[in-house]
Amino acid sequence: MRVLVLIHEYPPIGGGGGQVAQDVARGLVKLGHQVQVLAPYMKGQTINSLDEGVRLTRIPSFRRKAFIGDLLAMSGYLFIGFFAGLWLIRSFKPHVIHVHFAVPAGVLAWILSRLTGIPYVLTSHLGDVPGGVPEKTDRWFKWIYPFTPRIWHDAAAVTAISDFTRHLALSHYPVNIIEIPNGIEMGSPREKNVELNNPVRIVFAGRFVHQKNPLFVPQIMSAVKDLDWHCVMIGDGELWEETNLQIERLGLKDRFTLPGWSTPAEVVNVFKYSDILLLPSQTEGIPLTGLQALVNGLAIVTSRVGGLTELVDHGRNGYLNNPSDIKAFQESMRSILMNKGALQNARIASLNKAEKFDLRVIVESYQEVLQIASREHS
Repeated sequence: MRVLVLIHEYPPIGGGGGQVAQDVARGLVKLGHQVQVLAPYMKGQTINSLDEGVRLTRIPSFRRKAFIGDLLAMSGYLFIGFFAGLWLIRSFKPHVIHVHFAVPAGVLAWILSRLTGIPYVLTSHLGDVPGGVPEKTDRWFKWIYPFTPRIWHDAAAVTAISDFTRHLALSHYPVNIIEIPNGIEMGSPREKNVELNNPVRIVFAGRFVHQKNPLFVPQIMSAVKDLDWHCVMIGDGELWEETNLQIERLGLKDRFTLPGWSTPAEVVNVFKYSDILLLPSQTEGIPLTGLQALVNGLAIVTSRVGGLTELVDHGRNGYLNNPSDIKAFQESMRSILMNKGALQNARIASLNKAEKFDLRVIVESYQEVLQIASREHS
C-alpha cells in the first residue's frame, strides 16, 4: 500500500501532532508499506529526504517558528501544498491519503481527493475541533466552521486520538469516528522497579501557551519550596518570558531550569532522568508528553480534562485535578513529594499502564483503517 501523508507540522517542526504523524508513518514503513509525507519547510532543512524509510518532501509555507503554526503558515502550506500534492499523486500514485488535522491539511486532502478520486482518512488531534483548544480554535472556527463539515463527511474514514476528542467532534460532525489513541515506542522491556532522583526531578514539557497553563507550574511549586525538588520546563512560546519572570518573582530561580525549545530526543533524555510530570493543561487530547511519562515510569500530576484522564488512574500512578484549582495541584504535589514510597509505587504503576499504548498495536490499527479505505476505492 502506498500512503500519502499530509500534515502542516512534522518534526522538528511543531508539537505532538507532528510527532504522532512521524511515528505512524515510520511504523507503516516497518510493516512493509510505502509512505510519502508532504510537510512544511523551514530554513536549514532539506527539501527531499528519507526519514527512517519515509519519503519526506518539504514545501515553503511561510513558517517562521518551529513551535508556532500561525494562519499565514497554514495558508501557505495549503496553497503550495495543492500544487505539490498534485505532483506527488502523479509521481507516487498513492492508494490512500492519510491527513492529520481537519484544518489546514484536511482542506488540502478534500480538494485533492475530489480532483483525483483518491480516498482520504482523517485523523483529528483535538486542535482541529471547535472548542478543542478555545484560545486557538474559537477565533478560527467563527470563520471556517461553515466550510469544515464536508471535510469530515467526505472522508473514507475518520479517527480521533482520544475518547474526549471523538465525543467533542461528534457534537459538531455526526460521522462515524474511530478512536485510535496516540502510541509510544515501548523499546526493550524494563524492570518494574525505579530509583528516585535526589532531589526529586519534576518536568513540564510543551508549548508555553495558555492551553498548557505554564504559569501555574511555578505557582504550584512555590507552595512546596520547603521540600527537596528541581523542575525542568521544556518548550517555548508566547508565555516563556512571563513564566521565567514569575519564577524569579517567587524566588525559585535556582529551583528551575528552562532550556527552551528542545528536540524530541532531548525531551526523551530529560524524561529518562525525571520522577514526576507536572502538566496543568486547560485542554488536551492524549499528549505525547503524557505517553512519554508512562513509558519512562514517571508519576503524573495533571488536569482532569480530555484524554489526560485516560493516562492517569487517580491515586495510583498520579493525581487528576481541576485545571483551575491551584490549591488541589499544590496538595497533590505535596502529597507525592512527602511520601517517597508512594512516589515509587506511582512510577511503577505508570510503567505498567504504558503497555496499553504500545505503538506497534496503534500502527496496526491505522494500517487496518487505511487498507479498508484503499480497498473500497479500488
